[in-house]
Amino acid sequence: MKLVTYEENGRQLVGGLNTETECVYELRTPEDVSVRSMSELIRTHVSADTPPLEFVSGTERLLNEVKILAPLQEVPRDIMCVGKNYRDHSAEFSASGFDATDAGSVYPEHPIVFTKPGSTIIGPGDGIEPHSQITQSLDYEAEVGVIIGYRGRNISPDSAWHHVWGYTLINDVTARDMQYRHKQWYLGKSLDTFCPMGPVVVTSDELDGSAIDLQCYVNGELRQSTNTRDLIFDIPTLISVISSGRELKPGDVIATGTPAGVGIGFDPPRFLNSGDTVTITSPQIGTLQNQVL
Repeated sequence: MKLVTYEENGRQLVGGLNTETECVYELRTPEDVSVRSMSELIRTHVSADTPPLEFVSGTERLLNEVKILAPLQEVPRDIMCVGKNYRDHSAEFSASGFDATDAGSVYPEHPIVFTKPGSTIIGPGDGIEPHSQITQSLDYEAEVGVIIGYRGRNISPDSAWHHVWGYTLINDVTARDMQYRHKQWYLGKSLDTFCPMGPVVVTSDELDGSAIDLQCYVNGELRQSTNTRDLIFDIPTLISVISSGRELKPGDVIATGTPAGVGIGFDPPRFLNSGDTVTITSPQIGTLQNQVL
């Protein structure tokens, strides 16, 4: 099932997307209550015993008649992100001279996990602020986002897929100079608008997270192309490591890492400028497009 958060006539709603007709249908609970929040939907509709969701006939709207928002307007805590999780990107980042965390090994022995606040989330079509007063090296990172549905702690890799509710696309926008200057990744990745997300959530019953295609274009030029099968640490491993000693909660988001082709990987680097358009796409999920203001 493909689900979207959208705005119509001042109302925020959650709906189902029919990709063939390019229509959105309002989603209601069996009690005939409109679903207003993807986060609430995740918290209340994760069990096999939960009554099925209903798409309301007569509520269909063409995509161009509504505003598609970020699927998650709120998250229970910071988005959990994974660095250097594709071999080709790990190598290009280590060679860039901007990796202040590199201790001599090109490839990490364990997942590198950092966070960025939920306040950075913006939706499809929203503008990315360049923050040019504090950074001159704005970069993009196309990533697959994993949304947790079932809570759990100390989750084993063998049972990790059971905890996944769905998948979305994420652009882990980064100020590279801040990332290097502060010798950590939080500040350079946590400026306002630095987490475009969407356009949809595809529920885990319809998508194999181990084989998701992912591409990124800047102004129409292909920059990144990969598949989640090429992750250094696969999704079950990430869930197991991140849940060690801490409970994952419904609505938690894990950004799984980006492949080679980011701006910092070119010589000279090809950072984003005002007016540039970043398009992240996956045939299984959809297309997330944002322009730098």
